[in-house]
Amino acid sequence: MSFSNDASGCFGPGVTVSTWREPVQDAWIDYNGHLSEPYYVLVLGHATDAVMDAVGLGPDYRSANDASLYTVEAHIRYLDEVSAGTDLEVRSSIIGVTPKLLWIWHELWAAGRLRATEEVLGVHVRGRSSAPLPDDVVARAREACVDPPEHAGRRIGPLRSSG
Repeated sequence: MSFSNDASGCFGPGVTVSTWREPVQDAWIDYNGHLSEPYYVLVLGHATDAVMDAVGLGPDYRSANDASLYTVEAHIRYLDEVSAGTDLEVRSSIIGVTPKLLWIWHELWAAGRLRATEEVLGVHVRGRSSAPLPDDVVARAREACVDPPEHAGRRIGPLRSSG
């Protein structure tokens, strides 16, 4: 399944669908004095949960329907260091939706600067199989949807020798 600006499934004016805030814990700091990689994933995962809540896939829905959103692909760009004691803010947008898929864009901010981005492709699963998202969830996601930013959809390519 692929998305493009004109095929992202976006119908609405687009908004930041959720904002997640969390302070950096001292235990999250690595040997270089900066936020360690697994904790970016942790905080961005909490932001994904907030998006799920915002579109109607929260804990009550998951429990009542034996359903959830499973991450099938994610890509993080580390743009700037994050130090101990920093307050993090993740601004999340939906950048694509299909009957079974939700494409999410996260921007991790600290002290007024963009520190990292993550895009997540999640598939809706009921029981142990992919299943269509509920109609009301698709409608909410489409209403909140924005066009994918310039950096979405990129991949790490082969390295080329410089000499």
